[in-house]
Amino acid sequence: MEILLAKELGFCFGVKRAVKTVEEVAAAADGPVYTLGPIVHNDAVVAQMQALGVWAKDAIDEIDAGTVIIRAHGVPPETVEAARDKGLRVVDGTCPLVIKVHQLARALHDEGYQVVIYGTPEHAEVIGIAGSAGGGAVVVQNLDDVAALPRSKKIGVVSQTTKIPADYQAIVGALMGKCQELRAHNTICNATAQRQAAAIETARQVDVMLVIGEAHSSNSRRLAEVCAQVNPRTYRIATADELEAAWFTGAAKVGITAGASTPDSAIGRVIDWLNGFSR
Repeated sequence: MEILLAKELGFCFGVKRAVKTVEEVAAAADGPVYTLGPIVHNDAVVAQMQALGVWAKDAIDEIDAGTVIIRAHGVPPETVEAARDKGLRVVDGTCPLVIKVHQLARALHDEGYQVVIYGTPEHAEVIGIAGSAGGGAVVVQNLDDVAALPRSKKIGVVSQTTKIPADYQAIVGALMGKCQELRAHNTICNATAQRQAAAIETARQVDVMLVIGEAHSSNSRRLAEVCAQVNPRTYRIATADELEAAWFTGAAKVGITAGASTPDSAIGRVIDWLNGFSR
């Protein structure tokens, strides 16, 4: 059985930066170190951080002293202010691209635009972006949400960084009918778009396509969605333990991609399982 790896897969720049930040802070800190939420959406990486003595907390209220690291997804500005008000040391591990989306959302608000965010309302990244938009931002998940919006004179739109570009383009097109003036910023991460394109290319060449990533990883779910559109035999797994021999009946080629928060070790274990299975 031949294994094909997508040209782009695994940790993106923002995740690598966040993990490195945690490692450096943990090594130098004099006192407890926490992340606000899991540093990335991957249980193995979270366990790795715990081994360094860094624990994830869901809210600032749960942290009384020490250092708090803002994860790659970012947080609303008021969360950072609350941490500093408690006397906590704050280290910002937010992905630079997400920071840019925060800045764009704030600028749109300050210039009088009704800010619209294309994304999942409960996702940490979207919550942070909305918090930076100065209040009143609207989150839309699909075209039905856009249709339900009232008309506005000026609309400014940004996207959650892990969305599918074609879907965002459809949202932007629909928003044009909801205002006199529309300003749209393409804030989808290049790494996300590249991974999706590479995953689709690989899925078209194989009998079975594997997407490695946690269920709570937005970009991993998106990879599975786009792969399934071109290859029905697509399976998303978090670890090699979830692989099932029946999936590979009659398969001569198996493709692999992985979400931006999936470590190399998880990819390596899947490859080892497949090599052992095909012997």
